[in-house]
Amino acid sequence: MSDKQAVIIGAGPAGLTAAYELLTRTGIKPIVLECSEYMGGISRTVQYNGNRIDIGGHRFFSKSDRVMDWWFNILPMATMNGSSQHITYQKQSREVHADSDIETDPEKTDDIMFVRPRKSRVYYMRKFFDYPITLSKNTVMNLGLFRTMRIGFSYMKSMMFPIRKEQNLEQFFINRFGKELYHTFFKSYTEKVWGVKCDEISAEWGAQRIKGLSIRKALGHAAKSVLKSRAKNNGDVAQKDTETSLIEQFLYPKYGPGQMWETVAKHVEKMGGTIITHQMVDKINVADGQIASIEAVDTNTGERTTYEGEYFFSTMPVKDLINGLNTNVPQPVKDVANGLVYRDFITVGLLLDELKIKEDRPDGSKLIRDTWVYIQEPDVIVGRLQIFNNWSEHMISDPSKVWLGLEYFCYETDDIWKLPDNEMIELGKTELDKIGIIDKSLVRDACVIRMPKTYPAYFGTYDQFDQVRDYIGGYDNLFLIGRNGMHRYNNQDHSMLTAMTVVDNLIDGKPGNTGIWDVNAEQEYHEEKKAS
Repeated sequence: MSDKQAVIIGAGPAGLTAAYELLTRTGIKPIVLECSEYMGGISRTVQYNGNRIDIGGHRFFSKSDRVMDWWFNILPMATMNGSSQHITYQKQSREVHADSDIETDPEKTDDIMFVRPRKSRVYYMRKFFDYPITLSKNTVMNLGLFRTMRIGFSYMKSMMFPIRKEQNLEQFFINRFGKELYHTFFKSYTEKVWGVKCDEISAEWGAQRIKGLSIRKALGHAAKSVLKSRAKNNGDVAQKDTETSLIEQFLYPKYGPGQMWETVAKHVEKMGGTIITHQMVDKINVADGQIASIEAVDTNTGERTTYEGEYFFSTMPVKDLINGLNTNVPQPVKDVANGLVYRDFITVGLLLDELKIKEDRPDGSKLIRDTWVYIQEPDVIVGRLQIFNNWSEHMISDPSKVWLGLEYFCYETDDIWKLPDNEMIELGKTELDKIGIIDKSLVRDACVIRMPKTYPAYFGTYDQFDQVRDYIGGYDNLFLIGRNGMHRYNNQDHSMLTAMTVVDNLIDGKPGNTGIWDVNAEQEYHEEKKAS
């Protein structure tokens, strides 16, 4: 495979992983084309006036040893106070630490990751509820005894008389939580995120994102957490016996997720790979049943360039890929591709003196501990709130201030997407003030970031997506990887594993696409599907 070239569309987790794997394991030289100036795709870090924004919140956590090893190879875990952190992850019953010759003191290096406690809650009825929801004393007091009893009876009914064939997300939720809890905590927020009713979304979304979560497992996890705390929990970061939605800690780069991918990009270029930014791919040239080259336009200069290669990896939206093929794509395939729906995303960054809601912390501060808060309140449209101070203290230039990210879910055609930045900022300040989280007069600075095609949706023509998969599978040298490349709501570890799988196949002499659609870090889901 020496002297061959791979053209990779997109410098997100999947694209950069593909480039790194090709360089370290094969003789194939990658050229990575990125339409923006950022590394990391959605997992980028955006800087504004010395403060950093993580678009959507990216926990570095995986049940795949391969991914965990990969991350640690790029950014090792920090040591605290001159000694190794007690929190490690377990691999084959042994603890894995950074190599002794790698600097991991956060006072001496920036190239590290911290272990962070996962803390997220639901804000509803101007009160905080634990997430995932548990029948704790706090939950009962906030809901009231009568509503709590209704939730309990509703859950028992769903266990005794489950919906046998789940057709949509609403049925998925009801089977696991009961109708009453679904209407209380899941329906409003989920529909705020996706802009459609839950009964119009495929149950596959739930299977992809919260496949193993239920009241039973949440309660079981709560009980285990108590026992572990009494037994001095060994701090296993991998948490392989824990549902993804229940994990208690995760890794996080010192300067946000983009630091990981900026570091990977530097390694790729140092090893001889090429990364070119501001390249908007708009044409894929086909010859003799294979991809022969792609064309891209420089978004700054307008210059068009053709890139040739033997292999092509695509993380661009499937809709754009199909429309860019210079061949007679069957009309049904085009129709499915053009009917795919993407949810778009706006982050409003607010820098302020303090929050109105407070709690005591060991260091004497009053900042709540949450990394993010789900806003369930129906009288505002903000969906989620990030507190960047709690992800990493290095995300904010002035530690005496609070740095927030207000997340709005929308479509590019919505009026909110088109709002001028000053009006979007005013909306964010007003909404958080209205529900009692901030005093808007204490906001000192603000910004707006718009991110298109953040979430591939499981409605529209998604139920016919197999037609697109089968068609693309006919090109032996074109590989779909990553979230938008596969139109799958993957986490970044899943996206990375798709790229790794393609490189594995090329090394083993298999068709590159073998097994990539089976990639999922929680393999028990696939076993459940096979059994069903």
